[in-house]
Amino acid sequence: MRKKRASGPARGRPRGQKRKRKSRFREQAKCRFCREKVDEVDYKDISALGKLTTTQGKLFSRKRSGNCARHQRSCRRAIKLARYLALLPYVG
Repeated sequence: MRKKRASGPARGRPRGQKRKRKSRFREQAKCRFCREKVDEVDYKDISALGKLTTTQGKLFSRKRSGNCARHQRSCRRAIKLARYLALLPYVG
């Protein structure tokens, strides 16, 4: 024996309508270092390197940081060197 559904508006969205997707990350034309025309990311620039790491000390991904591949590699090297020279902490 089936239960009858209460009459009323249909559940869900009407046919033909698509779900809107929220974009998590804003699209930018270029990475921040390309816009500033920087060749190599400087390991002494702690404020810029600090924006590329989480509070735990992990590096943000390219998608999250908005860097191009070339500058992401350069940032990785600069952060590792800054950690080695005790300019940045290894862990939050």
